[in-house]
Amino acid sequence: MTRVKKDLLWLVDLEPEDIWELVVMARRIKDGRLNVSHDMDGKTLGMIFQKPSTRTRVSFEVAMLQMGGHALYLNWRDLQLGRGESIKDTARVLSRYVDIIMARVYSHLDLKELAYYSSVPVINGLSDLCHPVQILSDLLTIYEKIGRLVGVKVAYIGDGNNVANSLLIGCSKMGIDISLATPEDYEPNPDILNMAREFSRQSGASIEVLREPLDAVKDADIIYTDTFVSMGMEEEREKRLKVFIPKYQVTMDLITSTGKRTYFMHCLPAHRGEEVTDEVLDSGISIVYDQAENRLHMQKAILRWVIGL
Repeated sequence: MTRVKKDLLWLVDLEPEDIWELVVMARRIKDGRLNVSHDMDGKTLGMIFQKPSTRTRVSFEVAMLQMGGHALYLNWRDLQLGRGESIKDTARVLSRYVDIIMARVYSHLDLKELAYYSSVPVINGLSDLCHPVQILSDLLTIYEKIGRLVGVKVAYIGDGNNVANSLLIGCSKMGIDISLATPEDYEPNPDILNMAREFSRQSGASIEVLREPLDAVKDADIIYTDTFVSMGMEEEREKRLKVFIPKYQVTMDLITSTGKRTYFMHCLPAHRGEEVTDEVLDSGISIVYDQAENRLHMQKAILRWVIGL
């Protein structure tokens, strides 16, 4: 019987049980209860990068090494993709060489095309629409710090970007309450928001999209932010900073306004003094480096999951 190819393009396609399986698996890998040192023996991961990366590249590359496999770094410009070869042809050829493809791209449509024509699993390392591998790692981090997912409250402050989109889907599927404070015209993708609201009706999570950060962070267990100027938006930098600063900057005053112990999360890289102050980022309630470490453990779980281990 031929196994159905399993891609990870966005969290919409995952059932809550799949997400929970990945969180538990990554936790077992991290604490040594699940030995994965030979799970990728003889296997190769092709990593296509149209956007630069620190955590995504290093975590996947180290994950494959520690699992007995090999990772190939493939810069979009160095491939024939950068000279006009079609995504269709690239996908078909790479499928003859590697066992898994991970792609970090500007356009989610390009990623979907890559997955459609690839005969091996494709993992979204980031697209303009979503960042599923980041949010899966974040769910692991939340579970570690708080001991549960259901009923936790996350407040996201800032730009309704790809991270916010995936956070909406991940939280709504797992019963996590989420409040977002974004400026007008910088809300999350409306289709994603509608899907998240539907998932929340099944999980019991609450979703709020607000303008005021102080309203969003009330009773929050987690305050999360991301850069105000994502890659590819550099020409909008000055305009965006005027919109977001100082109102949407995460400060210690904002965090202490929750009235409880609240952790700070950021997917990194952080632009210190823009979306978050040094005082917050370097404080004892900042768990951003735990998030970054958990990328490694979650990538191992994801790699196992897409090939059916």
